Amino acid sequence: MRKAMENEIISLLRKRREGLSFQKIAKALHVLPREKQLLRKTLRRLENLGVVLKLKRQYFVPAKANLVRGRFISSQRGYGFVAPEGGISEDIFIPARYSGGALRGDIVEVLYREKGKKGKPEGRVISIVKKVKKRMLGIYKERWRQSFFLPFDAPSSEEIPLTCEKHLSPLSGMIVEVDRSSMRLTEVLGMPDDPGVDTRVVIQKYNLTSSFSKEALAEAEKCSPEISSQDKKERKDYRNWRIVTIDGENARDFDDAVSVRKLRNGHFLLGVHIADVSHYVKPGSYLDAEAFERGTSVYFPELTLPMLPEKLSNDICSLRPKEERVAFSVLLKIDREGEVRKSEFHPSLIRTAERMTYNSVYKIFEGDEEEREKYSDLVPDLLLMKDLARILRKKREKEGSLDFDLLEPELVYKEGSLHSIVPFEHNEAHQVIEEFMVAANEAVASFISRKNISFIYRVHPPPSLKNLERLGEILAHFGLSIPLPKKVGSKDLQNVLKEVEGKFEEKFVSLQVLKSLKLAVYSEENKGHFGLAKKEYTHFTSPIRRYPDLVVHRTLKEVLRRERAKMASLSSVALHCSQEERNAEEAERELIGWRIFRFLKGKLGDEFEGIIVDITKAGLVVELDRYFVDGIISYSDLGGDYYFKRSEKTLIGRRTGRKFELGDRLKVILVSVDPILRKMGLTLIPKKMEEAR
Repeated sequence: MRKAMENEIISLLRKRREGLSFQKIAKALHVLPREKQLLRKTLRRLENLGVVLKLKRQYFVPAKANLVRGRFISSQRGYGFVAPEGGISEDIFIPARYSGGALRGDIVEVLYREKGKKGKPEGRVISIVKKVKKRMLGIYKERWRQSFFLPFDAPSSEEIPLTCEKHLSPLSGMIVEVDRSSMRLTEVLGMPDDPGVDTRVVIQKYNLTSSFSKEALAEAEKCSPEISSQDKKERKDYRNWRIVTIDGENARDFDDAVSVRKLRNGHFLLGVHIADVSHYVKPGSYLDAEAFERGTSVYFPELTLPMLPEKLSNDICSLRPKEERVAFSVLLKIDREGEVRKSEFHPSLIRTAERMTYNSVYKIFEGDEEEREKYSDLVPDLLLMKDLARILRKKREKEGSLDFDLLEPELVYKEGSLHSIVPFEHNEAHQVIEEFMVAANEAVASFISRKNISFIYRVHPPPSLKNLERLGEILAHFGLSIPLPKKVGSKDLQNVLKEVEGKFEEKFVSLQVLKSLKLAVYSEENKGHFGLAKKEYTHFTSPIRRYPDLVVHRTLKEVLRRERAKMASLSSVALHCSQEERNAEEAERELIGWRIFRFLKGKLGDEFEGIIVDITKAGLVVELDRYFVDGIISYSDLGGDYYFKRSEKTLIGRRTGRKFELGDRLKVILVSVDPILRKMGLTLIPKKMEEAR
């Protein structure tokens, strides 16, 4: 009741900027005499929080109150964040008790302060502007023949009474869908461990689209791979060039291909050839509308939700080997120092010579005789690519570009079941493609930035001073240092990463540097790219799976034709695509996490190694080395002592003096796992408890 009263007071005072007395507030809110004491306490609490001011017996919402609108992002642990519209602030932390009933994706208004308990923006949801989700997902419970519902996205673990339809007969523990307004059961998805249920839950939870409209599919079917003679005349013909795609073993959509030649003066001619999706997907079409709505393709283990129908993404637009395709080519003349001496951009016609894989190319780099014999015609070009990529990487490092060697999980399946979790293998063949794509993206951005037209940049703002200040404190704990926050550049952070390379603290320090950075987003305003140390940058190389790339292709075509760019409201396109990209990444991460936690259920009682990544009210947060997920060691499991935080980085036992610090390596035992809530309980192995200092 108090939370509801707080929001009512704030909403009222926002409307009545002139301020109101206690009595007028009580009257406006229809407060009963017996509730006036609660009203006084609530007003006093809002005063203490700085949300409400009291002057001469009048209550006000401060004129300069930090009030923003944004999208609510919930966490599995109850609290959430709000990503402000327009990126006017970094994400605002919302404690569970102040979420105001908002669910993931809702557009909310938030009153916040710049510095919360952890020195970062913290606030409360004042109102829900738009309820994006009409339905909620959660666990069905039954007690004394009464139905209850435990929502996934709710900030508390309270069960809500539920109305069931007669034709639906869920069992206790099943995942169900409920109408948000009526709390009526609408669908039964199944038990959490039933095949495919986790994927369906994540798709619905993140409002992802898994099918296309009849109109969009009909447009896709009308697209033909046949290239007209007129279109061939308007394109540069590179069909006789040795061009290859290099992708993962299981890739199905090939939207980028590369070629390289050595010029007489010793320079390189790099060709980056990208599927010309804009040739088929026109503005105003159903295909374009649905691609925009999705913003990006979503990649789950064994399932892809494509941005475009498969007829386009896996067939007509895909740069299949030895098939004619329309493309958009970037040609870069690059010297031995990695400097681009000349750039050209052409709608083109290509025929790739081979579909290569990262593993195969890496074997060739490593001198594998069998692989070199198999692709003998391409080996010289591939080795040239390796040489050029190394030059480009060296130049990028010299400029201060940040490269994180953080491993990502890959789920290995055998006979339909998850067999193991292994680190995703990233080799030099991956680096070749990454360097070439970065070079093409930068070249396009640099070319367009000189034309003074509306454009979508890929921007990465510098870290906030507060984040750098906190990072500096953590680094000092390891004997590392960075300049004062106002003077920190990407080169300084790069030096830190180099300094810990190969050391036991490398993973932890790299994570802390990564956490200090802001998210890269799309923007109509060029703000540079801090992480890549680039003044201009965009996304051009993946139009099959990213909508901004498609927009960039259209803009570049119009510039080359000397037409005036017709794309309007690119700021809204950039904002929408940034939000959808983040939503997709979180969905991908959640499903992988869910499956890893479920896999670990079969390893209860096993021993693991990990590092302390946080110290919270609940205990030590430890990330397991081989599984990319973290769990909690509660204070009660640290062994007969009262622990206190001497600093944000150190926990000390008051009686024994035992000490635990961020970055410490521990051996732990897995004692509990909840895959749905992504929670895991750990305890120290007895030997470690004896050795703990």
